[in-house]
Amino acid sequence: MMQISAERIAQIEARRDEVQASMTRADLPPEEFVRLSKEYAEIEPVAKAAHEVRRLRQELKALEYMAGGDEAEADPLMREMAQEEMQLIKQQLPEAERALALQLLPRDAADARPAMLEIRAGTGGDEAALFAGDLFRMYQRYADAQGWKMEMISANAAEVGGFKEVVASVTGTGVFAKLKFESGVHRVQRVPVTESGGRIHTSAATVAVLPEPEEVDVQIADGDLKIDIYRASGAGGQHVNTTDSAVRITHLPSGIVVTQQDERSQHKNKAKAMQVLRARLYEAERDRAQSEQAGARKAMVGSGDRSERIRTYNFPQGRVTDHRINLTLHRLPEILEGPGLAEVIDALVAEDEAARLAQLDSAG
Repeated sequence: MMQISAERIAQIEARRDEVQASMTRADLPPEEFVRLSKEYAEIEPVAKAAHEVRRLRQELKALEYMAGGDEAEADPLMREMAQEEMQLIKQQLPEAERALALQLLPRDAADARPAMLEIRAGTGGDEAALFAGDLFRMYQRYADAQGWKMEMISANAAEVGGFKEVVASVTGTGVFAKLKFESGVHRVQRVPVTESGGRIHTSAATVAVLPEPEEVDVQIADGDLKIDIYRASGAGGQHVNTTDSAVRITHLPSGIVVTQQDERSQHKNKAKAMQVLRARLYEAERDRAQSEQAGARKAMVGSGDRSERIRTYNFPQGRVTDHRINLTLHRLPEILEGPGLAEVIDALVAEDEAARLAQLDSAG
């Protein structure tokens, strides 16, 4: 692992102290206080990790001096104690240095964002729709376990159950950082309830996770939008087919079309459609920017390409396999219940961190 210099550690701690001191100024404008608060929140965990590395290095240096003193003058018991402490610190130091290196890795600017979760039934007909419903419930329960809030934006329910398409907004701490690895094709192998012969079928659903931008992050000119209002159709209560509340928004420059009809209010449908449109435009811009940086987009755990088969849920064998990192867990029910998904996501995050640390080492 690339060695982080004492000078770099000193710079990190000095900057943290400088920001902290600046925040106490009586004449500090409110907007500057907000900016400094944000910087302090970002640098404090880095400075904490840097301090731990510096402390362990200093202790190791002092112990090496104690253990290697003049044979005639050194106390044998003190030397033995120093050597034992040295062994302990030599075990702790690499972990502390790795923790600091992780803190110093370039961050995906979208990691702290809420996310737009889109699940669509793929090949497999009714069984694919049922599987899309299973995935949606899995993410709901995982979000609950993480303390996140999940709000349905729109849903196109299938007659047999599940969804042909469902879109939800997920808010909380570090949502996109964890869910971003879920984008891709999820495949299920099981005997459908409609299958009388007991044959195993393979179906699929597509998951897309988009970071949600703030309104200021995506500038949309009114002239770039074509907005159509029409009468909602399908299940939804007495207001359906009685009021022109459904909204279709076409973003003319990109050709992206978003429709929304789940709400009774035309105003609410338009607001939700704009929320989805902003997320899709923001992701399109991220794709463009990241495609210009070779290898920058999740190189080791997949490209985020929605056509990539990333995971298989095999019911007869009770296993879940993530093909990107060759991880197989024989705990399918626990994973589909939501909290068990944490082990899969944590493994993907760890693999991504390891890949980026390796890139950092080779660059250094």
